[in-house]
Amino acid sequence: MPLIQVKTSISQLNKSDVEMLLKSLSSALAQHLGKPESYVMTAFESDISMTFAGTTDPVCYMEIKSIGTMQPNQTKAMSQDFCQKINQTLGIPMDRIYIEFADAKGFMWGWNSSTFG
Repeated sequence: MPLIQVKTSISQLNKSDVEMLLKSLSSALAQHLGKPESYVMTAFESDISMTFAGTTDPVCYMEIKSIGTMQPNQTKAMSQDFCQKINQTLGIPMDRIYIEFADAKGFMWGWNSSTFG
């Protein structure tokens, strides 16, 4: 049910670095939300044409979705944690990373031929 999608303008990334990042994000997202990692999905898209602040310098956009309600203290902690992980792995400055947090209702999230609500 929790999902984290990473989209970046960075290209030519080492596959093992991306896999390591996704595993790190998966574990961290489960911890932040107090949900089993067995339900966490991660996705990564690179080499996307993007601008931020009027430039094409390296940039990252992330979406974090979960069933239930994320609290302000959780989203603040996740923003700090995930921005640091992206910065350390991809070298993107933290002020060029946007994160969108979205709560979903259980009936709006399908899995295994059913929904969570």
